[in-house]
Amino acid sequence: MMPSAQASPWWDKDRHADRRPFLVARGRIKQRLRAWFEAEGFTEVEAGQLQVSPGNEAHLHAFATEAVSIDGRRAPLYLHTSPEFAAKKLIAAGETRIVDFARVFRNRERGPLHHPEFTMVEWYRVGAPYEQLMADCASLMRLACAAAGTDNLVWRGASADPALEPERVTLQEAFERHAGIDLLASVAASGETDRDRLAAAARGAGIRVAGDDGWADIFSKVLVEKIEPRLGFGRPAILCEYPVSEAALARPKAGDARVAERFELYACGVELANGFGELTDPVEQRRRFELEMAEKQRVYGERYPIDEDLLAALAAMPPTSGIALGFERLVMLAAGARSIEDVIWTPVPRDEAR
Repeated sequence: MMPSAQASPWWDKDRHADRRPFLVARGRIKQRLRAWFEAEGFTEVEAGQLQVSPGNEAHLHAFATEAVSIDGRRAPLYLHTSPEFAAKKLIAAGETRIVDFARVFRNRERGPLHHPEFTMVEWYRVGAPYEQLMADCASLMRLACAAAGTDNLVWRGASADPALEPERVTLQEAFERHAGIDLLASVAASGETDRDRLAAAARGAGIRVAGDDGWADIFSKVLVEKIEPRLGFGRPAILCEYPVSEAALARPKAGDARVAERFELYACGVELANGFGELTDPVEQRRRFELEMAEKQRVYGERYPIDEDLLAALAAMPPTSGIALGFERLVMLAAGARSIEDVIWTPVPRDEAR
């Protein structure tokens, strides 16, 4: 049975004609970004999509599959949620400046800004401070708009001028400015968090806190309700210095172990990129992964394996900064598209459209 007109598939001629200008802009933007990375001395790599672990963040969900040997033995595998683990092994192997236009897969994600399969531009600079990645992002936003023939990043009536230097604001500053919360008052020097103290402050700011919400849940609610909707209007914004408990893959900031070298890039209230000064301590990384998987087990009743090869590689990995940028989101905002599916050539079918 053919789908109804209301749920026309992406290959419907009229719908494709509407999407095609955005798809052509996508190609131009990718071409310009690739040329920029080449000029900066990056080697483009291609991380394998099948991995023994898809990542160890509590709230990321993977697509699971399995490998079957010629004699019928079966072993679990996953489609990666990021090329990060493979990229870090390449850094340990001796690469110093790499980029991957990676196809990645995330389950339980679909909406105007989310798709189960998408492209993540991920790059790493050995020996560079993570502030260099902030400068990279500014350059790439300008390039994307130039390639799309536009002056501003736009989304739902809002705009951000990529010619302007991104505003830089710490999580502590953002929580105080937009929610009236002293965030770091609930974070000890050791990085341990005080759930009840943050809960009281969040309730005072009008955030609904459930009895079983942990510190991370409350942090996320404040971030989503009070902070993110105010970032990146008029000019892009960089939100930085996340509490260490919210930066499982980032190294602590020198001078204040309560926060980590993690930042996110925003334009028009939309998160575009997530960057780190990379953690290279395998013992600490294992501890953080185990905490993340314990939380995943508590909330979702499942956990993913820890990639032992990655932990071994971290011991040989030099100081590095790395970042992942959502390519389709950048294209959307540069080209003025309404939905992520407008800038994906062949979107994953929806159940209701079959």
